[in-house]
Amino acid sequence: MISLKSNFLSNTGISGSCSPFSAKQRGLVPKAPTSLKIVALNPNREANGSVLMENTLQEIRDGAAVLNTVAGGVRDVYGEDTATEDQFVTPWSLSVASGYSLLRDPRYNKGLGFSDKERDAHYLRGLLPPAVVSQELQVKKMMHIIRQYQLPLQKYMAMMDLQESNEKLFYKLLIDNVEEMLPIVYTPTVGEACQKYGSIFGRPQGLYISLKEKGRILEVLRNWPEKDIQVIVVTDGERILGLGDLGCQGMGIPVGKLSLYTALGGVRPSACLPITIDVGTNNEKLLNDEFYIGLRQRRATGQEYSELLYEFMSAVKQNYGERILVQFEDFANHNAFDLLAKYGTTHLVFNDDIQGTASVVLAGLVAALKLVGGTLADHRFLFLGAGEAGTGIAELIALEMSKQTNKPAEETRKNIWLVDSKGLIVSSRKESLQHFKKPWAHEHEPLKTLLDAVNDIKPTVLIGTSGVGRTFTKEVVEAMASFNERPIILALSNPTSQSECTAEEAYTWTKGRAIFASGSPFAPVEYEGEVHAPGQANNAYIFPGFGLGLIMSGTIRVHDDMLLAASQALAAQVTQENFDKGLIYPPFSNIRKISAQIAANVAAKAYELGLATRLPQPKDLVKYAESCMYSPAYRNYR
Repeated sequence: MISLKSNFLSNTGISGSCSPFSAKQRGLVPKAPTSLKIVALNPNREANGSVLMENTLQEIRDGAAVLNTVAGGVRDVYGEDTATEDQFVTPWSLSVASGYSLLRDPRYNKGLGFSDKERDAHYLRGLLPPAVVSQELQVKKMMHIIRQYQLPLQKYMAMMDLQESNEKLFYKLLIDNVEEMLPIVYTPTVGEACQKYGSIFGRPQGLYISLKEKGRILEVLRNWPEKDIQVIVVTDGERILGLGDLGCQGMGIPVGKLSLYTALGGVRPSACLPITIDVGTNNEKLLNDEFYIGLRQRRATGQEYSELLYEFMSAVKQNYGERILVQFEDFANHNAFDLLAKYGTTHLVFNDDIQGTASVVLAGLVAALKLVGGTLADHRFLFLGAGEAGTGIAELIALEMSKQTNKPAEETRKNIWLVDSKGLIVSSRKESLQHFKKPWAHEHEPLKTLLDAVNDIKPTVLIGTSGVGRTFTKEVVEAMASFNERPIILALSNPTSQSECTAEEAYTWTKGRAIFASGSPFAPVEYEGEVHAPGQANNAYIFPGFGLGLIMSGTIRVHDDMLLAASQALAAQVTQENFDKGLIYPPFSNIRKISAQIAANVAAKAYELGLATRLPQPKDLVKYAESCMYSPAYRNYR
């Protein structure tokens, strides 16, 4: 039961983070927060056998650092991260979680990690086997179990089950084994998971906002139990990776991205909210699938679609404030650019497909210059694919060249050429082009094929963002190698099946001379006795640290210079040892340190541009970023 010493809830951390009341009920709660007495009863005992536990919120509020900083910039209302790891914390729920309910709460459950003292204090005796094991041993056991599965999707499902039962163990396992587990919780496995999401769907993760909720989106947002949200990843499922329209089943993408925000960027899990906006699907296979979990109708477009997105963005800002980061994910081209342009001036928004991909690719190119020499302006770039990713990367490259050469972007764009499904984008096609392709329509005779474009333009860098597998044919790659000593080939489309070429093909067809990176991982390749380790131009290098930098500085708008700052920070993390192996990206094993550097660079740029609101600026932004990161280590309970 709960006993109130005085009025509480509303604007306190307790109301924000754990109130399950409806909006109507919340409106009935008085608003003068002072202190809270919580009485935790064992449901199997009489009232006189209860254990009284008190906590005064004022004690928590006394620490300024608690209100302003920790764990990804979210208020640490529970005092968990401001305490040192040897101090005790209270496992708050609506009441103090005890007994069977504690084992069912993924945030606080430790499984066999509960000590004997904790088992006595929280009525866990008999609910667990007698053994007490360390978190490290639990990780070892789970990795042993996961490695027994033959199929990646089985491993994915095992990880999702773990996330829903023991949150800290999930993140501990993911952080400690990031290079092995990243392809499981995200690309390429998440693509298959989305395709089969209806069949494997169990416990819901995130919010589903459909056309049925039009006019009630604010109410739906308030149904989410956590209130101190700092990052939303949202998709409408129309362009999931290179797999097309997966409708409501695209939820696997926001869930996966936010897992990486926590594991790689250190943003508190309770501050992350995955959302799928369901406006229908044009995928006939899904519409006829009895296990499909979304609206069974064709996609809404035009005004109906725009009104729903406008209501959503307005509700998000109203409910969570000016500094909520909204990351658009896997929207179709025609909507992705429009949404970024429309809300980029009024909200803190970020499109990972356009901006995140651009930043990570630019970082790889800057690093690759150490291997091939010259500056960006000395190179010619040819893209296969002129959608969100292709044009986003091209624009950021042009912007960086513009800053380096003091030439206008209109001039630096002339070093960059794009090929779409109809051939080379040239000025004679300008009238029929979509608006985001028009800046890349240069004077040149029309060319129909990629091979013709390669032979005519003679690029030093070939970048694939087409979403179509095996389009970097042997002829194309051999042509690149014929006029480049070290051709740079980036096959970025996801998942692995959609990659423009494999690592083995790139190294074999260039006789081991290619500088290669891909969107999805490939194993090392041996060519003529030399082992080549392909790089992975994975957005996970950028967006977790980028988001952390925005959050910890209280940034209110994203600026292109922040993307350049993130690229520079990532490129600076590539060591000579990495270069010696032909790598243009650092290993993921150091990803948290990399994310801290990126966050610091992004935050510094935000302060420089006057877009940061958390004042004063910390003296050491790298250390501050590291201090803000969520720790998955078990805590001791009172």
